[in-house]
Amino acid sequence: MRRRDFIGFIGATTAAWSLPSHAQPMMRRVGVLIGFAANANVGLAPKTLELFHEAMRNAGWVDGQNILIDYRFSAGNQTEIDAAASELISLKPDLIYAIGLPAAQAVNGKTRAIPIVFTRTGDPVRFGLVASLNHPGGNVTGFTVWDFSIGGKWMQLLLQIAPHLRQVGIIYNPKTAAYAPPLVAAAKGAAGGDILVTEYQAQDDREIETVMSSLGKTPNSGILVIPEPFTVSRTDEIIAQAARFRLPTLVSLTGATKRGALISYAYSFDDSIREPVTYINRILRGAAPGDLPVQAPEKYELSINLKTAKALGLNISPTLLATADEVIE
Repeated sequence: MRRRDFIGFIGATTAAWSLPSHAQPMMRRVGVLIGFAANANVGLAPKTLELFHEAMRNAGWVDGQNILIDYRFSAGNQTEIDAAASELISLKPDLIYAIGLPAAQAVNGKTRAIPIVFTRTGDPVRFGLVASLNHPGGNVTGFTVWDFSIGGKWMQLLLQIAPHLRQVGIIYNPKTAAYAPPLVAAAKGAAGGDILVTEYQAQDDREIETVMSSLGKTPNSGILVIPEPFTVSRTDEIIAQAARFRLPTLVSLTGATKRGALISYAYSFDDSIREPVTYINRILRGAAPGDLPVQAPEKYELSINLKTAKALGLNISPTLLATADEVIE
C-alpha cells in the first residue's frame, strides 16, 4: 500500500504542525518499509504511522514541509517484500526505515549506499545486517527488541501462569520468521523434561485453526506464539481460536492481552517505533550509520488478562500478579 492511501489518516494533523526553528530548510526523503500488512487486524498500521510522525515532528521533520515520506507495507511474503524494497530504493531516499527483520533484510540486500535504520529485529549480527553491535560499520544500524534467550522467559511465564500444562505448542510461519529456531530452542530448554514442546507451522487462518484444534483435543495444553509478521497480522484470529479451544496462550505483542490473550511479555511497541527516530534524525543531519551502535531494549512489560484467566479456570498467584506491569481486569 502506498503513502497516498494514508493521506486521509495523517493529512488533517499534518497541516497544523509548525516547523521547529532548528529544522533544516532543505527537503529530504525517507522511505519506510513496514513488515506487516496495512490492514493488519491489530490496528498496527495507523498506530505505526501516528507514532512515527509524532517522533519525526518532535525531531524537527514534518512530512510535506522539510521531508517527504514514502511508505510500503508487507505481511511477510518474500516476493512482496522484495518488490516493496525495490520500489523504495528506486525513489532514491536519503534513508530507509525498516520495521521487522524481513523488511530490514530486503532493503539491506539491495543497497549498500542508502542509510538504513531498522527496528523490531533480533540478532542483527547473526542475520547479516551489521558487522557488530557496538560498531555496525557500513550503511546499517538500528534497534533490536530482544535476544533469543527471551524464548526461555516466555516459556517460564506461560508455565508459571498455567502450572497444570503438560504440553505447549509453539506456533509461527517459517516463511516470515527466520529467527524462530533459536527462540524455540530457548523455550524448549526452559520447559524441562516433564513438558512436551511441539512446533507448529501455520501460513493461513485454516492452519491456525487446525493447530488450535489439535492442541485443544489434548488435556493440559497451551500455546506460545512467536511474534513475527504473520502471527502479528493474525493476532485476533489466534486469540479467538485459543479462546474457542480453551488454550492458555502467551502472545508477546503489546496490547495482545487487551484483545483477550492470557499473558504477554514484550518490549513496548510504541518505544520500538519512536526510539529509532533518534538515529534517523542524526543520520539525516550528517551522522554515519556505521558509527551508531545497535541499541537493545532496556525494559520489557508483563501484562496479564484476569478475565481470560477466569474463563480458563486459572488462579493467578499473587507473586506473579505483583510482578505484572499491567493487569486487565
